[in-house]
Amino acid sequence: MARYFFDLVNGSGLVRDEQGLDVSTREEITREVSRILVDIASEELPGTAEGAITVTVRDEQGRPVLTGNLSFETRWHDDAEADSK
Repeated sequence: MARYFFDLVNGSGLVRDEQGLDVSTREEITREVSRILVDIASEELPGTAEGAITVTVRDEQGRPVLTGNLSFETRWHDDAEADSK
């Protein structure tokens, strides 16, 4: 098992994971990234027109091993302002 760190970038900037998580497989890392993205999205994105969240996973040496991204956008189809752009 190795320790990995899950750094978060969202509208608030970079939040570095100083604690990390012991993980034994790539599937576990991917599952954890997906869980983080969904959790953050459910807390931060409702009520906003757009947003993006990135999780970068670092190994014990600080090397990035995986990046997960989630982008979100809503647009009203009857918005006259949007139609004029």
